[in-house]
Amino acid sequence: MPSIIGAVNINSNSGTVNFGDTLNISPKSASKTFSGSGGGNTGNLVNTVNGASSTNTLDPSVVDQPILGNV
Repeated sequence: MPSIIGAVNINSNSGTVNFGDTLNISPKSASKTFSGSGGGNTGNLVNTVNGASSTNTLDPSVVDQPILGNV
């Protein structure tokens, strides 16, 4: 179904940007990233005030997102 899209602002992209009809979108890869408080903020104007922070990187799960059946 066609649609009308207004202003679009894409600052950074490392994957696929899709505007339009799509039957199926499924992930082809999965990764895990650890970042501190406010480390993943994006936008045109970001003001982050953080105190002392620590990141827990202990993750006992073996599979977070199975992508074996995605074609």
